[in-house]
Amino acid sequence: MPDERGAPRWTAVALPLAGVVAAVGLWWGVTALFDIRSFFLPSPPDVVEAFRAQPEYLLKEAWATLAMTGLGFLIALVAGLLIAVLLTASRAIERATLPLLVALNSIPKVALAPLLIVWLGYGPGPKLVMVVLISFFPIVVAAAAGLSSTPADLGELATSLSASWWQAYLKVRLPWALPQVFVGLKLGISLAVIGAVVAEISSPNGGLGSVVVLSGASLDTPLAFAAITLLATLSIVLFYLVVGLERLLLPWARAITA
Repeated sequence: MPDERGAPRWTAVALPLAGVVAAVGLWWGVTALFDIRSFFLPSPPDVVEAFRAQPEYLLKEAWATLAMTGLGFLIALVAGLLIAVLLTASRAIERATLPLLVALNSIPKVALAPLLIVWLGYGPGPKLVMVVLISFFPIVVAAAAGLSSTPADLGELATSLSASWWQAYLKVRLPWALPQVFVGLKLGISLAVIGAVVAEISSPNGGLGSVVVLSGASLDTPLAFAAITLLATLSIVLFYLVVGLERLLLPWARAITA
């Protein structure tokens, strides 16, 4: 059965898998053709062997990264939505706070990592803050854009039905903004993984980022690539979980878009 765009539904799974297979085949072919040593660029079998040698260790660190990513993303989601509501509820608040948010987002987060360790120590605090800092800005921007784009005729309809400001906000503006909000969530969840890894590299006491640092220090490149592969897999799974949630909660959104 074709989807809304006329393409067969099986292509939604087959085409991404074909792309992954092609990329792995190209990677494998390059390492074989140029006889690249695994120290410089391990082949896919080398990475698989590294994972098979230490599966429990890698999965434990992957779980640590996932937990930190998920918690930080939830905090960023709540904070981002609240800030977006404040920005769109008052023009004065928007003018006063938006430049500060832009300035905060423009700061290289890698530069903040050592300071977060000084301020918060070597526990989970710096990692959590880093995830929130990196992932919340796209959520704020997307949610604010969605809340500000309500068609005028829908606003007039709510007024004609004697809806209060909050009723119009919750029943008209917020539902209309949800597709745009999910754009920010899909960007934010990918950045959340990056934030967790940046923090783990700066403080390598747990997580897949620390595996990359420690394996690099011990010259175990296949293990580092195994951790990187798990990070990529984790990002893909989280991204498509958000996509699935969007399709579950907003089935009407696909019907009104081209």
